[in-house]
Amino acid sequence: MSRLSAQPRTPPPLLTPFALLGDVERPATLTVADLRSRWEQHRAEVVFDCATNGPQHHSFEGPLLREVVLDAHPVFDARRRKDRSRYLVAVTGGDGHHTVLSWAEVDADFDNVPVLLATRMDGRGLDGAGSQLVVPADRCGARYISAISHVWVGAWPVSVQPARCA
Repeated sequence: MSRLSAQPRTPPPLLTPFALLGDVERPATLTVADLRSRWEQHRAEVVFDCATNGPQHHSFEGPLLREVVLDAHPVFDARRRKDRSRYLVAVTGGDGHHTVLSWAEVDADFDNVPVLLATRMDGRGLDGAGSQLVVPADRCGARYISAISHVWVGAWPVSVQPARCA
């Protein structure tokens, strides 16, 4: 077979990694393939109101944000609920969009919200597009972050004091 008659090869999907960092013992760089192979996949059927396109109906699959972050060993004292409740998770997308969740929202001892780091959307893999943050309980899509680039975990600074009124 000549080189000219050979079928063109399909390029492999792009691997869009994101950084998991902050107050964790094991920071990591993860891809959609990592999320799919290392953690149990959960499914969420969601409807959210998009400001520009109206109601959006989607099916997402992926691991729970909580499980992925716990695997990085956040430095809070897991035995102390009040210590865990000071922690935040900030997620940034490839377009610069970002959002913040409290650890208590996703922690099983508090709200236990099944927030996903999606690896599939409507049956299609997100390997080339990057993982997506999915907050199934939200009625609007503002905290759905596409093409995740960073997940940061950290504590609310203890030294921050509220302003006093004069």
